[in-house]
Amino acid sequence: MKPLLICDCDEVLLHMVRHFRDWLDTDHDIELHLAEGSFERAMRHRPGGDVVKRETMWSLIDGFFPAQMERQTLVPHAQEALAALAERAEIVVLTNLRDHCRESRISQLASHGIVHRVECNQGPKGEPVARLAAEHGNPVTVFVDDLATHHDSVAQHAPGVHRLHMVSEPSLAPHVPPAPAAHARIDDWRVAQTWIAARFDAGVPAEA
Repeated sequence: MKPLLICDCDEVLLHMVRHFRDWLDTDHDIELHLAEGSFERAMRHRPGGDVVKRETMWSLIDGFFPAQMERQTLVPHAQEALAALAERAEIVVLTNLRDHCRESRISQLASHGIVHRVECNQGPKGEPVARLAAEHGNPVTVFVDDLATHHDSVAQHAPGVHRLHMVSEPSLAPHVPPAPAAHARIDDWRVAQTWIAARFDAGVPAEA
């Protein structure tokens, strides 16, 4: 039975916030302050600096996906790392997008040489990670994501899954503390590939 890698996309495989920031700047006269670490605090109207209302924030995010997805660029070494890991593991990209964005995400990733199963999700990722692991026979599983809340959720619903926290955006990573529920924090795919392969080599689930 092959091990399983369940991997997020935005700020793990593809850069998003830098391109979202540029789009907000040029098309909406909104600044995105990455040091804030959260969209709810980071998006500010110009002029004046008023925080963007929550409902407007979600409307803008929906406006970026899928219409502006072609702006996104590949995270360095992500494609090579996944290609090497795919020689020994099953890979699923679990992305928090609305379901109508799935085909666009599949095409987008394929254009960067990443061709794996893609599943869309809304909300915490613990339950879908548990379902995917069970579907694959509960092999040794590694989960990679940039958001601490998803690591919390996976720790609750699938405690045997190894959890790797990755924030691939250099301008954002220093402002994001390591996720407490993750087993490791690695922001470089060259190092992450080695860490993931070591979990597969060991062949044992994470300690609850």
